[in-house]
Amino acid sequence: MWLSLLLLLLLPGPLPVAGMEDAAFPHLGESSQPPPRACPPRCSCPRVDTVDCDGLDLRVFPDNITRAAQHLSLQNNQLQELPYNELSRLSGLRTLNLHNNLISSEGLPDEAFESLTQLQHIYVAHNKLSVAPQFLPRSLRVADLAANQVMEIFPLTFGEKPALRGTPPVPSFPSFPIAPQNSSGRSYLSLNHFIGNHFELKNNLISKVPRGALSRQTQLRELYLQHNQLTDSGLDATTFSKLHSLEYLDLSHNQLTTVPAGLPRTLAILHLGRNRIRQVEAARLHGARGLRYLLLQHNQLGSSGLPAGALRPLRGLHTLHLYGNGLDRVPLALPRRLCALVLPHNHVATLGARDLAATPGLMELNLAYNRLTSARVHHRAFRRLRTLRSLDLAGNQLTRLPMGLPTGLHTLRLQRNQLRMLEPEPLTGLDQLKELSLAHNRLRVGDIGPGTWHELQALQMLDLSHNELSFVPPDLPEALEELHLEGNRIGHVGPEAFLSTPRLRALFLRCPEGGWRGGGGQGRAWEGHDRLSVQGQQASHDEHRGRGLPGAPKPGCGGHSRESGAGPDPAASHHPTWATGRGPLILERSSRAAQTPGAPLGRGLKRQHPPWALCLALLGLQGWACSAWHWRRH
Repeated sequence: MWLSLLLLLLLPGPLPVAGMEDAAFPHLGESSQPPPRACPPRCSCPRVDTVDCDGLDLRVFPDNITRAAQHLSLQNNQLQELPYNELSRLSGLRTLNLHNNLISSEGLPDEAFESLTQLQHIYVAHNKLSVAPQFLPRSLRVADLAANQVMEIFPLTFGEKPALRGTPPVPSFPSFPIAPQNSSGRSYLSLNHFIGNHFELKNNLISKVPRGALSRQTQLRELYLQHNQLTDSGLDATTFSKLHSLEYLDLSHNQLTTVPAGLPRTLAILHLGRNRIRQVEAARLHGARGLRYLLLQHNQLGSSGLPAGALRPLRGLHTLHLYGNGLDRVPLALPRRLCALVLPHNHVATLGARDLAATPGLMELNLAYNRLTSARVHHRAFRRLRTLRSLDLAGNQLTRLPMGLPTGLHTLRLQRNQLRMLEPEPLTGLDQLKELSLAHNRLRVGDIGPGTWHELQALQMLDLSHNELSFVPPDLPEALEELHLEGNRIGHVGPEAFLSTPRLRALFLRCPEGGWRGGGGQGRAWEGHDRLSVQGQQASHDEHRGRGLPGAPKPGCGGHSRESGAGPDPAASHHPTWATGRGPLILERSSRAAQTPGAPLGRGLKRQHPPWALCLALLGLQGWACSAWHWRRH
């Protein structure tokens, strides 16, 4: 008895009663961790609502996907079909990514997404669909069917989707791309990438947009249908008429022969380039009276496809592109408020006195690469264009400058004509001209009349490359900053060549085969031009635009390899460039010359320089060293 009492006192708590267990205490063979949640083999499930089976080469839709899944990624696999029974279980899905598989329309049953009543984002880009899904959930916000072979869509594919009107949230599963890319890195946003008010159906095989397919998208602002196979019969008067917010419509690269009917009044930009349009009818444009930009390049308008008054309904038209249409004259009765008329690569041979009278507000006129001759450009052709700022007449057959040029011009391009003379009279009053291109003509210094440059006091860029000049033209404009003289016959640079151009910063020259004539006095040609960058480029200014000139060239420009041991001096402030007939040479201010003002050029020469480099030493440029860096035969 005493022994039993002692045992009871030593026990820490009450004795266990049969049938009574501690639920919090682990039992034999069990872990203290919660049981693992279900996840398909080889897939990862970072959250209870996320299943990631990306890039596993799956050929069969995985089973064992939890019903709680809201985000499912099956991109980059080998799936050919979607089983309705497996998909219908996942009624809570919000994001489904099937990008880059082998799913065909036959493997995608009509009712495939019927049970996914909460689906907001679906990505089926880069598959083998030939028909868009007939039924998609009303909850849909983003649908991407890009880079398929879709030839048909249905009214309910995108119709009756109220959520498509607003800007959708980014999918919460971070590995789901908004704009999937293929192996080449190209983004496909074709059929259909719909984010907010932006709708893309490009790069497919669509030949028809069925009636009512877009009628519910009243908030749509941008619609892209380029690079398809749309024909006139594939669109009707109701296709776009109910898109009351549409501002941008791209129908380029299709097979249309007429302008579509039923264009909305809100439309601002209409792109119809690269079709087969033969006729523009005013009746088709009455509804689009707010149009600002009309792009019709590379169609088949010919001499009669744009009759007088066809564009008259477009009273607010700002820009008209008619590049490459076979036009033989400037269209008549254009909208009066037109600001930019782009007509290059046509057959325009005549410019009459009243051809441009209807558009006095033009600021840009491009007639490049037509068939204009000096005899058929009327001396009053530009009389009414008082606001014109840019005139491009390149690539015609002009032998002299046109008369009556607008005095407000800032840019005048006359390269690739047959100009044989420059006289002051056509340039009179052009005191605002900043850029003049005369490259690829037949000009000689003797053909430039005295006082020609005095009229151009604001000129900053002058391109005289690829003419027949034998020396630098005298009395160049004082404001000049960039001068192109490459491709001429200049064999001598006199000491007074650039006295009239103290602001010159970029000079393009070529050293002749036999070297430069003259002695050390030529070094004075560059006196006072501390910021001058002398560049031996072979291309003319129109091939150099956008390269950051004026300014010092960067080492290695042009991609030439270094073939001599002479490199650029680290202390060089800039690297003016020359070129012989064989390839470019670099002149750079050496560190020794920089420390010793007035040091002769020969002091910086190195023994490894080839004999032809001595032609530069004859220039006597004070403080300059000659280097064979970047030398390369062409």
